[in-house]
Amino acid sequence: MRKIKFWKMSGAGNDFALITGAARTSALKSLAVRLCARKEGVGADGLLFVRRAGRGAVEVRYFNSDGSEAFCGNGSRCAAWWAHLKGLAGRKFLLKTLAGTLEAEIAGPESVRMRMPDVKGASLAHKGKYPRGVGLVHFLNTGVPHAVAPVRGLEKLDVATLGRLLRFNKAFGRAGANADFVEVRGGRVQVRTYERGVEGETLACGTGITAAAVALSLAGSLTPPVTLLSRSGEKFKVWLKPAGKKASKIVLQGPARLIFEGEFKC
Repeated sequence: MRKIKFWKMSGAGNDFALITGAARTSALKSLAVRLCARKEGVGADGLLFVRRAGRGAVEVRYFNSDGSEAFCGNGSRCAAWWAHLKGLAGRKFLLKTLAGTLEAEIAGPESVRMRMPDVKGASLAHKGKYPRGVGLVHFLNTGVPHAVAPVRGLEKLDVATLGRLLRFNKAFGRAGANADFVEVRGGRVQVRTYERGVEGETLACGTGITAAAVALSLAGSLTPPVTLLSRSGEKFKVWLKPAGKKASKIVLQGPARLIFEGEFKC
């Protein structure tokens, strides 16, 4: 039996187990399932694998709690904060992710600003047959696919049920989509997300926060920069340059924290 050192990270309540070193993809997928288990593991929404990738660059791989690999906005920001704390990078550096090489910047204590992938074509008012309680839906990709649904009464919304129905809806193809429910109040956007791979609601979702900001900006509901609140109540800010059904120069800023570190026997 061996021990693996890990760090527990949180991006506005979206939590991760982070490891470093060397590992095969098959081992990382298996570790994600074991480490992220809420009852018998560390407990997390996903696993981050981080290591130096040359001068001024850090590699980040993210695995959902079910072992599937994906791009993760909050996870990438948490990886950036950890890399800065551990001396792997300075205040500005590059993150090599599944969605490409992205610029990261330490904006302040436990705050990371990160460039997000361009949105190359959002489908506003996406056609589909949606469950009761869901009307208008925007479909776009911010590194992973998202269905953004403006709603009323977000606090009382049954995100577990509606999120699962929307996540597997045929309108988004075989891969499905993450489901984001949004409500605008006083110029701020409140967001609740049902995430693929986790298969449940998370307290925050970086790509979902970004998708909400981009979709509402492209639809003309808001003018960037956009301030958003996650389910945990923590604040994010998104800058972008909208153009028709596309968006570029997208930047996400939000919290990233190191919670604790430990060893896991496996």
